[in-house]
Amino acid sequence: MKMMMTVMSLFVLLAWHDAAQAAGKTYGKPLQLQEQTKISAILDHPETFVGKPVRVSGTVVEVCSTRGCWIDLASDRPYEKIQVKVNDGEIVFPMSASGHRATVEGTVEQLKMTKQEVIEYKKHQAEEKGEKFDPATVRGDETIVRLRGIGAVIEE
Repeated sequence: MKMMMTVMSLFVLLAWHDAAQAAGKTYGKPLQLQEQTKISAILDHPETFVGKPVRVSGTVVEVCSTRGCWIDLASDRPYEKIQVKVNDGEIVFPMSASGHRATVEGTVEQLKMTKQEVIEYKKHQAEEKGEKFDPATVRGDETIVRLRGIGAVIEE
């Protein structure tokens, strides 16, 4: 009886997993993690998550228009977001993903940058977006928390 319950539980879990994947388009590797982590928890305590795999969900608020190599996901708290960066060419997020809900798996990264590195990073971002950038707006060193994405499902 115990074995039958275990098998049935596994079947239900796999069916749920397949249904979740079918609800949208998969990019990169299929999602594996069951536990969802709040984006706000990662942003509040990045040191707890750095180097660890996580699964997050949010609305796609921006997509890299140059190569589709990153998306920004809205946090569960207003006015917060986290970037999901993928290796160029391995995953290409479509511009049409903007405004859609996404579930993403990846590893949390914390990038500590010098003022000069921040200037170069923000200059590159501005170029990708076709915006102007004033280096004088950079005040000093910065730390960026993001996900190194390995897989995502974007709802259609």
